[in-house]
Amino acid sequence: MTGSRLRRVALISVHTSPLAQPGVGDAGGMNVYVWQTAKRLAQRGVEVEIFTRATSSTDEPVVTAAPGVTVRNVVAGPFEGLDKRDLPTQLCAFTAGVLRAEAGRPVGYYDLVHSHYWLSGQVGWLVRDRWAVPLVHTAHTLAAVKNASLAAGDTPEPPMRQVGEQQVVDEADRLIVNTESETQQLISIHGADPRRIDVVTPGADLECYTPGSRTQARLEFGLDPDEVVVTFVGRIQPLKAPDVLLRAAAPLIRRGLADGKKLRLLIAGGPSGSGLDRPSSLIDLARELGVESSVTFIPPQSPQRLVQVYRASNLVAVPSYSESFGLVAIEAQATGVPVLAADVGGLGVAVENGVSGVLVDGHDIDDWTAELDRLLGDLPKLEAMGAAAHQHAQHFSWDHTADQLLAGYGKAIETFRSRVAPRAAASPVPAANGTDTEDDRPLTRIARRFAGRRNGVRT
Repeated sequence: MTGSRLRRVALISVHTSPLAQPGVGDAGGMNVYVWQTAKRLAQRGVEVEIFTRATSSTDEPVVTAAPGVTVRNVVAGPFEGLDKRDLPTQLCAFTAGVLRAEAGRPVGYYDLVHSHYWLSGQVGWLVRDRWAVPLVHTAHTLAAVKNASLAAGDTPEPPMRQVGEQQVVDEADRLIVNTESETQQLISIHGADPRRIDVVTPGADLECYTPGSRTQARLEFGLDPDEVVVTFVGRIQPLKAPDVLLRAAAPLIRRGLADGKKLRLLIAGGPSGSGLDRPSSLIDLARELGVESSVTFIPPQSPQRLVQVYRASNLVAVPSYSESFGLVAIEAQATGVPVLAADVGGLGVAVENGVSGVLVDGHDIDDWTAELDRLLGDLPKLEAMGAAAHQHAQHFSWDHTADQLLAGYGKAIETFRSRVAPRAAASPVPAANGTDTEDDRPLTRIARRFAGRRNGVRT
C-alpha cells in the first residue's frame, strides 16, 4: 500500500513515550522503533498520531514532535511512581482519554490503529471496534518467551500478561513480528494464524550511526586511547545480563592489569525493571571482582552521543537472556563495531555469526570469557570484522521498515473491509430523513454501533 492511499494512523504506546530517553526506566528499543517508524511514515505522506501515557505534570497534552508526527500525552493515573506492573489498572482511564481525543475529530478520522506491546493492544482492541478500523499489533516481547529464559533471581511475568497477550493476538487484524522465529513463537504459544502475520525487520538510523574517529570519541568520554574497550549499551537489569559480561571480562581485566594490556568495560545505561530493586548492583559486583578501576559507567545517551560511545569501542557486547531483535547490535555494527551477542531471539538475525560478530550459545561465564579472549587477542582481525559489520548493517534501515509496515497496513485494511463491510451493509441504519448520508456509510455505522467484533461478541 502506498502512503498516498493511507491518510492517518494512530499509534498506541501506553507504557513508554517515544520521546523518552532510551535506557531510562522502561524506555528502550520499543521507543526507538515507534519514533523512527513514525517519522518515516510521515515522510511517506501518512499523518501519525501517537498516544502515550503522561508521566509528568509538565508534559504538554499535544506535542508536534516532527513534521506529520503528533504525540498525545494522555493523563491516566499518577504521573510518577506507577510501576509498569500496575499499569493495567489505568487502561480504562487511558482508553477514555484516547476516545475523547478522537471524539473531537470528524468520523473516520483514523484509517488504522497500530498498538505496541500488550498493554497498548488492549486499548487498540477497544478503539478498533469503536472507530471501525483495522488493528495492527506488535508485541515486541512475549511473556512466555521471557519467562522461559529468565536470569537467576529475576521476576517472572505474571499470568495476567499472558492472558492479555492471548486476547490481543486473537483480536488483531494483523500481527507484526521482527523475525521468522517470532512468527513461530506466536503460532506455537498463542495459536496465531500465520496468514495474519507479517515479518517487518527493524533497522537503525544509518545517517546517524556511521563510522568515525575512535580517538576523538574516547577523548569525549575521557577514555585512554591505548586501552581496549568493550561496551555494553542498555538498561541495567537481569534480562539484559550486563553482569554476565562483567564476570566474563573480569579475569581478562586482571590479566591485562598484570601484563600492561589494559581492558576497559564501558557501561552505558540506567537501572530498569527488576534492576531498580538494586540500582547499584553492577557497581557493587565490579568492586567484588576487584575490577572497579577498569569499569566506566555513564548514563543513557542521546543518539548524537551514543554514536560516539560506539565509535569509542573495539567491541560491543549484547549478552541478553531474551531479545526480540536487538537494536543495539545493529546500531553498533552500522558504526563499524563488531558485536559479541547471545544467540537468542532476533540477535541471530541482527548479527551475522563469524562475519559481523560472534554469537555465543548460552550464558556460561567461561564460554563468554573464552570468546572475549579470542576476539580481543587478534585486534587486526577484529578491525576487519568491524568493516564487515558496517556493510552488514546497511541491510537494516528504518526506511525499509516503514515500507514493510505500509505493505502490512495495506493487507490489514483490505482484509478488514472485505470481512466487515458486507456484514454492515446487510444491517443498514437509515438516516433520520430516510436517506443515507456520507456519515451513514457501512463502516461508519459500525463505528457508531461498536459492531464488527469477532466471535459473535456484541457490546
